[in-house]
Amino acid sequence: MNETSVETPDEALLARIAQQDRDAFTGFYDRHARILFSVAVRIVNDHAEAEEVLQEVFVQLWEKAERYNAQLGKPLQWVLALTRNKAIDRLRSLGRRARFVAEITSEEAAAPVSDQTATDAASGHERAELIRAAVRSLPADQRQAIEMAFLAGMTQQDIAVSLNQPLGTIKARIRRGMLKLRDGLKGRL
Repeated sequence: MNETSVETPDEALLARIAQQDRDAFTGFYDRHARILFSVAVRIVNDHAEAEEVLQEVFVQLWEKAERYNAQLGKPLQWVLALTRNKAIDRLRSLGRRARFVAEITSEEAAAPVSDQTATDAASGHERAELIRAAVRSLPADQRQAIEMAFLAGMTQQDIAVSLNQPLGTIKARIRRGMLKLRDGLKGRL
């Protein structure tokens, strides 16, 4: 009989997952992936994005199974909450990306259509280089957090988890970095 059979309680599987037991992880995945995926699909309303959410949930489960606290609820409730939170974070991230693209697109659409001269092109390249230089001048921790948030589209919570830093620290880094960028670029663009 397989060690991860239906009779093995979820609590026992989580304890074994905390010990990096791949069979327990596979058993837990086989048992709960379908329902977690359906929750993610209902929230993000996109199968591909729901697959990404599910992958993130199971990566987090593998890395943090020891954090499960039986006094706070059943294992399924815990992973359902993880899935819900990851799916909501994904929606926020997608919304930020969509707003950013819409903002850029509307700015380009509002700009008068004209033949771009060599001077205009050079000016655009100079502006881009000014921005790149300003970003490069930021302290490494602020630059990394800003790039993860605005270029990779990660939520602040995802950045905090990825960098193993408190959420407040990540928020402060992004805010300080954005203020430095604003001050550094003021009057130059």
